Amino acid sequence: MIEITRLFDFPYYQLENKPNEAALVTKYDGEWIKTSTQEYIDKANAISRALLKLGVKKDDKIAVISSTNRTEWNIVDVGVLQLGAQNVPIYPTISPDDYAYILNHSESIYCFVSDAEVLEKVNKVKAKTKLKDVYSFDEIKGCKHYSELLDLGKDTDNQEAVETRKREVKSTDLATIIYTSGTTGKAKGVMLSHWNITSNVLDSVPRVPLRGSETRVLSFLPICHIFERVLIYVYQHAGTSIYYAEALDKIGENAKEIKPNLMSVVPRLLEKVYDKIMAKAAELSGIKKMLFYWAVNLGEHWEPYKKNGAWYEFKLGIANKLIFSKWREALGGELYTMVSGSAPLQPRLARIFGAAGMLVMEGYGLTETSPVISVGYYNDNMYKVGTVGKPIRNVQVKIADDGEILIKGPNVMLGYYKDPEKTASVMTGDYFHTGDKGEIDADGFLKITGRKKEMFKTSGGKYVIPTLLENELKQSRFIEQVMVIGEGEKMPAALIQVNFEFVHEWVERKHHPIEDSHDAISNSEIVQKRIQQEIDKCNTKFGKWEQIKLFRLTPEVWSIDSGHLTPTLKMRRSIILEKYKDLIEDIYRPVS
Repeated sequence: MIEITRLFDFPYYQLENKPNEAALVTKYDGEWIKTSTQEYIDKANAISRALLKLGVKKDDKIAVISSTNRTEWNIVDVGVLQLGAQNVPIYPTISPDDYAYILNHSESIYCFVSDAEVLEKVNKVKAKTKLKDVYSFDEIKGCKHYSELLDLGKDTDNQEAVETRKREVKSTDLATIIYTSGTTGKAKGVMLSHWNITSNVLDSVPRVPLRGSETRVLSFLPICHIFERVLIYVYQHAGTSIYYAEALDKIGENAKEIKPNLMSVVPRLLEKVYDKIMAKAAELSGIKKMLFYWAVNLGEHWEPYKKNGAWYEFKLGIANKLIFSKWREALGGELYTMVSGSAPLQPRLARIFGAAGMLVMEGYGLTETSPVISVGYYNDNMYKVGTVGKPIRNVQVKIADDGEILIKGPNVMLGYYKDPEKTASVMTGDYFHTGDKGEIDADGFLKITGRKKEMFKTSGGKYVIPTLLENELKQSRFIEQVMVIGEGEKMPAALIQVNFEFVHEWVERKHHPIEDSHDAISNSEIVQKRIQQEIDKCNTKFGKWEQIKLFRLTPEVWSIDSGHLTPTLKMRRSIILEKYKDLIEDIYRPVS
């Protein structure tokens, strides 16, 4: 029996225990192509043999940049790791300058890219890096194709050398450097060992409701992020079939084709799915419209474990048959669980999707903790709306005197690459300082209450936790993004990007005389009055000193490309403050 202590042990464990003819499935030219467990391992070994022939040594760094998740990513991952080298995944959406920084800081010597767009960014900076060569997964003229390495490694004459390298890799060895897209400054390289991640996978396995090889998983969150990557190893351990979505905008289409049972999500995606459903509802009329909103209202009051009683469950059964069954059909009809991470999930959405039979298990973690700290699990009464579940086994959670969440366990990183000072600043003994504030309730559930750093004090000396206000406001369908400001000022205020898609539909429905442009919508007095209603509703839930007194609407869409958001869709607060300093001046120091 294979003992799993290193990341590349997972496919071998699968081959020995739960071999799958459709272990990894990716769509090429309109056809789903299955890779069996055996083929996965055979190709990974071919990559290892080829890299050995290219002179790759222990602790060499190999970068992988892919716009979408795909089978090749996993093959390269295992091929690199079993040589004792490190996989350095890079977010595809960052700028060429950021590519250059990470490639240089990590001292990567080879790079795998998915497509022409990524290759173009790499080529812009390649001459300033230590890269010896670049290989692409797509066929691109003028770039070496990944299949050249499979050909180079076809000859098994040096397989024994690969086996020797594998045996030499210890569980405590560095496996990967993941550069976190910090909200300020340059990205930090988080060093994770094989055991950091492997232990986290094994300790997370009991919390993921998988049903073996018959389970179909749809994967689309970036595999370069540790959240999705750990889940991929969890799926491999269970022997499930992993289908890689073609793109974010193809999730619905792909889900209908493969009928997934489980997928991981981020709250923003669920918000968008919900907004689309509600936009379609606006087109209904008569009894259909009435039934739809009745079902949604019922869903908003859903409680797990049938706590609302028999009469509520009877009505929910009707809502499921008439309304929610159509929601499930839109995502393939067989989806029973979604795992949510990366950002806070609105409790309202957890309730509505739970009522619709698609349970959302919210989890919590950071790159530095490999990442899982806690996660909800419907079985065994380990699920509570508004919390991130209970800590997984072997991970200790402590709440400091100031409310900060501290973590101790085998999942805590080795440190930040080439930055011992930064590493020391986030550790107290064996405890990692998350920077998040939270509390553990009487039943042992962890609840996140905000970011320690993002809490600010007004000039009146009152503390404000902006994330609480922001999460409340983002429940509004009118608001896409919001950032609460006011550090050192007399009162809190907000910068808001409206949900342009929804507001456009609302304007048409209400026959408001507003031009269909972002500038016109943001400057419209009608829209601003409507947003004020949302602010007023939010303010009733907070103390006077916390309430938002003024706001400004921004005409731009806040995006990764424009710098507002990190690749994991968190706000870059310092950049947003800089971009809208004129609006902020107008709020606090208006010209009379």
